[in-house]
Amino acid sequence: MQLSVIHIGETDSTNSYCRQLAAQPGAVDVAVWADHQTAGRGCGTNSWESEDGQNLLFSVLLHPKELRAADQFILSMANALALRDALASYVDDVKIKWPNDIYWHDLKMCGTLIETNLKGAFIKDCIIGTGLNVNQRRFVSDAPNPVSLSQILGHDVDREEVFRQVLDNIGKCMQQVTEGRWEPIRTRYRQHLYRLGETHPYRFTDGHTEVCRLLTVTDDGHLELQAPGHSPYHLAFKEVRFENLKIK
Repeated sequence: MQLSVIHIGETDSTNSYCRQLAAQPGAVDVAVWADHQTAGRGCGTNSWESEDGQNLLFSVLLHPKELRAADQFILSMANALALRDALASYVDDVKIKWPNDIYWHDLKMCGTLIETNLKGAFIKDCIIGTGLNVNQRRFVSDAPNPVSLSQILGHDVDREEVFRQVLDNIGKCMQQVTEGRWEPIRTRYRQHLYRLGETHPYRFTDGHTEVCRLLTVTDDGHLELQAPGHSPYHLAFKEVRFENLKIK
């Protein structure tokens, strides 16, 4: 799958830019990247910190063919895997933190916000917005654990080269989705899960913390955790929060 590319200096957010494109007749699949965002967003009310011209801020507008809304998590898996594979060509130990963040060790390199527009039971279009820390050396927001490629490597990286690798991987993974070859995506997504098989504390929405083992992520995007002596929990996004302490 080949994507058209639009490069802009500044916008409020690349997701908003893609939303305007999606509303136009004959909208096509496209990737939009910006040097600076004035209102970049993460999930919920979170913002995304990025110095002007230092990182990759981009969104991909896709029009999946006959993809049911019930199956939309395959898009998140495919995109996360594409990002992970691109970054793994630069540094080791790159993992996918459920549902779609990219981590190096216990530090966040990359976050993604996915917005879908439905038509009946199917996805009409999908906008996948990503912030990827490339060359920023200092973070001043209250984000708890950001890290960039340049901090890890000790030198700056060519943003356009990283972007080309990311887009190439996204194209390949989304082609697999289009062709119905979902199992390899699901298998590799799970293989690269952050904290897979490890035991850590997790904070639940009622405020209590419980030590659980991360078992898997289901096809529909639920996280499965298991506390000793209990049946597995089956959790949707925002129903649980990762804590930092590892239990030996």
